[in-house]
Amino acid sequence: MPRQPTIVGNPVLLVIDIQSSAFMDVKAGIPVMPGYRERMEQALTLIRAARELDVPTVYIQEIHRRDMVDYGRELDGSEGIHCMDGEPGTPLPAEITGQRPEDYFVPKRRYSAFFGTELEILLKGLKAQTLILIGGMTDVCVHYTFVDGHQHDYYCRVAGDCVGGTSVAAHDASLNAMEYLQEGAVLPCDDILAALRRHMAKAA
Repeated sequence: MPRQPTIVGNPVLLVIDIQSSAFMDVKAGIPVMPGYRERMEQALTLIRAARELDVPTVYIQEIHRRDMVDYGRELDGSEGIHCMDGEPGTPLPAEITGQRPEDYFVPKRRYSAFFGTELEILLKGLKAQTLILIGGMTDVCVHYTFVDGHQHDYYCRVAGDCVGGTSVAAHDASLNAMEYLQEGAVLPCDDILAALRRHMAKAA
């Protein structure tokens, strides 16, 4: 198959788990790679551009009940208790991301933003074809959301400098795995932004 264009049809920006903890010095329960906060700050560039270009933005939030009934097997691996309701790092920081009432919001209990959520119904309503992924963690929630998006036949794109993983090695491995599924999926923020501007200008 020939390499597909960066943006196909209607794009939607998925802001995955850019929660208050992303901008805090201590991140409870989850290890992060060096420079994680800077990557989340870089992601704000695409959020602002989506707003300017009228690209729908969906904010994803991992959030767990305080009685821990919905963690399932998440605590069997390297992660400790994280994203618990009522903890200071769990809310979405609208004062930083600029999240508006007219943006879309999807809470989730598992890593993939598709698993047990309304995301697929929302994307169908938006007639989405290309999903642009930013946020964290590259090797967990971003990766599994990408895979599910791929299996739902969306064109999936990841801004490689707007996502951060649990380690540099895990981050790089996941970006390679996503690129394996869709050639040209992983691009710098500037390249995705330029493609998005060209595409939306043609569609206007």
